[in-house]
Amino acid sequence: MKEKIILVGGGGHCKSVIDVIECIGTYDIVGIIDKKERLGEEVLGYKIIGTDEDLSHIFNEIKKAVITVGFIKDSSTRIRLYKFVKEIGFELPNIISPYAYVSKHATLGEGNVVLHHAVINAGVKVGNNCIINTKALIEHDAIIEDHCHISTAAVVNGGVIVREGTFFGSNAVSKEYAEVSGFVKAGSVVK
Repeated sequence: MKEKIILVGGGGHCKSVIDVIECIGTYDIVGIIDKKERLGEEVLGYKIIGTDEDLSHIFNEIKKAVITVGFIKDSSTRIRLYKFVKEIGFELPNIISPYAYVSKHATLGEGNVVLHHAVINAGVKVGNNCIINTKALIEHDAIIEDHCHISTAAVVNGGVIVREGTFFGSNAVSKEYAEVSGFVKAGSVVK
């Protein structure tokens, strides 16, 4: 029997997460939480069933949630929602695409989403509530702190530290053992 899960956020990132959850096949998406004006709308066939205020009531029946809001300007919305659902008591499982590679020697916290064809190599440590987007590569011994977004086709080389709340843009590349924080623009080379 599939475990029930609620998705928090109904935008574009939600679509990517739904696709991964459907590929995994272990969760039954009960619905999506979003803004009041979107109640009743659907995202890829899943209904928006409530707002943030409804989460405490929903927790009576559903114990798992995933933050499906993307990185909008900064990480503050994702951080706020993560803390809010944790305070209610929700468990935030890691959602990992069956088409991603996560080394058995890597460590992941909770509530992370690892999308299709991402690679997380040996010795990597990923914190909580991170997005490791499609085709991102995180090399050996890198540390990705909480609430980061490693964007599509980004390359985080060996030994790099990506500080909490960092946005690491699409096709950005870091030099090995660099320390990265803030907002890294798409296509950047971080030394």
